[in-house]
Amino acid sequence: MKKIGITYIKGAVPGFENFGKLPTDFVNSEGLVNGVPAHEELDALIIPGGTLIESADYNDSFKKEIKLMAKEGKPVIGICAGFQLLGNQTDVGRKSEFPIIKEGLGLINVEFSPLVSSDRVRAKVFNNSFLVKNQKEDVTGFHTHTYGKITGDAKPLFYSQIQRMNYSDVNSDNKYNIFSGAVNDDGNVIGTMIHNILDENPILVKNLFEYIDATEEDIESVYKRNHEYRRKLNEEVGIKTKIAIDKRPNVKNPKFLIIGSDGSESGKTFIQTGLAGALRKRGYKVCLLKVGPDARDIIPGLYLTKGNMEEYSCIKIGHLGWCDLESGINKIKDSDYDIVIIEGVMSVFTGILNKITPYSASEIAIAGNIPLLLVSGVNKGGIETSAVNLVSHANLLEKLGVDVKGVILNKVYNEEIFKNTIPYIKNNTNVEEVFSVDKFKMPTRGSIPEIEIKYDLFSLAALETVEKNLDIDKIISMAREVEFNGYLTFDEIKEKFN
Repeated sequence: MKKIGITYIKGAVPGFENFGKLPTDFVNSEGLVNGVPAHEELDALIIPGGTLIESADYNDSFKKEIKLMAKEGKPVIGICAGFQLLGNQTDVGRKSEFPIIKEGLGLINVEFSPLVSSDRVRAKVFNNSFLVKNQKEDVTGFHTHTYGKITGDAKPLFYSQIQRMNYSDVNSDNKYNIFSGAVNDDGNVIGTMIHNILDENPILVKNLFEYIDATEEDIESVYKRNHEYRRKLNEEVGIKTKIAIDKRPNVKNPKFLIIGSDGSESGKTFIQTGLAGALRKRGYKVCLLKVGPDARDIIPGLYLTKGNMEEYSCIKIGHLGWCDLESGINKIKDSDYDIVIIEGVMSVFTGILNKITPYSASEIAIAGNIPLLLVSGVNKGGIETSAVNLVSHANLLEKLGVDVKGVILNKVYNEEIFKNTIPYIKNNTNVEEVFSVDKFKMPTRGSIPEIEIKYDLFSLAALETVEKNLDIDKIISMAREVEFNGYLTFDEIKEKFN
């Protein structure tokens, strides 16, 4: 019976993709599989993405087991952060004056440094490993990384074609311009920045089975054990939290809610992450979406829910994103999700006066008639300024046809001042619910998704804060079934703005 392990440690995202339905057993932070050393128990190992380098929730025994598997010629496949772990080192000092170096295992001779990419990709294949044998076409998948600049002299495996890099469009004559995969000299230790590579490219799965001499009976056993693995994966919220998931509620059709804001750094990702965990804890199957291209923002929520990054996870605005809203809504309706939480991009109005339609979170809300929860961070202008901003935003959104169900003043530092703003907000808008969320300060580095984040710390802090401050049942009641109604034209938007 063949066994294929997957690391189940804090900071990893083993539910982020299905990995070709290959994983059968969990490998813990000590390198053990059901109490047995991984190299003795497993035929192959998959190390998923996440924040493994930043979180570093593993010990020397874990590292020793990976090295032993590599030495014995067994396949070890690292994806994104898993690749970084297999490399020499990663500089996680994005926006830092000096490099912040995290050491890897040195099994693949590469180094990583900051480079942001969140594209759906096609990648050219280099025949340097058993994994890509007979893979004549480009492979497909997606990027969601912050530290994706790869240097070193390891054998190349993939080069990805991307549209954007570090938040800007790529202008290059080199079609395959991002080094995105490499192997060791023996070809059995493989690293790639491409997620979903085992799900979208079946030849790679076939090659892995052949390499470990899997019989038809073995393959059937792997898929059966993978079903059990998925069941166990969804027994708790997050990883090693012991937060049990309640019985699934009876929801006939998925309901939608969008989280928008009056500007960047308002806390949309923090709120969405906490809500995702709170809803999953209550048994809901939660779908998380992002308006625009940066899929990284929804990963902390997926860390808690163990949900997949879907082909429709990033809603297109202009040329940015993965899937148009109409297609995404239709695909979700055909899925078994219960509730959909959409995170907006920047302010709800950012991009609305661009002549390309849609180009803002407000236009997405209008086109789908999606109810909206509006967030404002009070840390820049104070509680009173946020109250004024929320009133003006809510009224203009209503004029545009958006149903603003509630507002959240985030990072509140004084509850009395907040209480004094409630009558002002309610008397000057049609908003029914006004919430506050306490100011929360992470005790260590790892709290800013766009710079450096530790999923385990950030996500659990978001869950705890949201459950403490927000009425989850009221927020659930805000969501509703939606239909795509089409986008407003630029002239219609201008007319409503006047």
